[in-house]
Amino acid sequence: MFQSVFIWFIDHYIEVLGAVFGLLYIFLSIKQSIWCWLLGIITSAIYIIVFFNSGFYADMGLQFYYVFISFYGWYHWIFGGKKANTKQLEITKTSFLLWIILFVINAVLFVIISYILINYTDSTIPYLDAFTTAASIVATWMLAQKKIEHWILWVVVDIVSLGLYVYKDLYATVILFAVYTILAFIGYSEWRKDINKKLKES
Repeated sequence: MFQSVFIWFIDHYIEVLGAVFGLLYIFLSIKQSIWCWLLGIITSAIYIIVFFNSGFYADMGLQFYYVFISFYGWYHWIFGGKKANTKQLEITKTSFLLWIILFVINAVLFVIISYILINYTDSTIPYLDAFTTAASIVATWMLAQKKIEHWILWVVVDIVSLGLYVYKDLYATVILFAVYTILAFIGYSEWRKDINKKLKES
């Protein structure tokens, strides 16, 4: 038994490493630590390799976006407050208008990504891969803006992703996304407490 586990670990150590950094990234996001973005960059770099080897081409491409948005989020969390360069960004709720805009963007991304996967790759799950990729792009942007509802969107993405990774035998990543789902609920709760606290102080 131990030998089998050891052999599996040797074959999947990159995936396990990505899972560990991914968990640290979410934990720091919940705590609103600026260092979550550094962990996000490292995690994304690792998962570029993991998803390429597993044929998750849309998710692989998503990791490049994550690297870019992590640099943006890092800067925006520090200097994106109401008074530029002087006040750190605070948690806010997503307006109805912004929800509509994000829904349209998500739909457009889904159509584009699905088309690319169907016509230019050998992806066996193009629509689900496209769905999680498009929604993840929107959710990560919302995180960079500190929109509290991004946690809810992550719950949906993580649950769908769980099924995909079971299908692809990425069991370390399955565990990671199961924990992600739980942490997303915790993150929403913690961020809501922060909003309520600031409302009482104002």
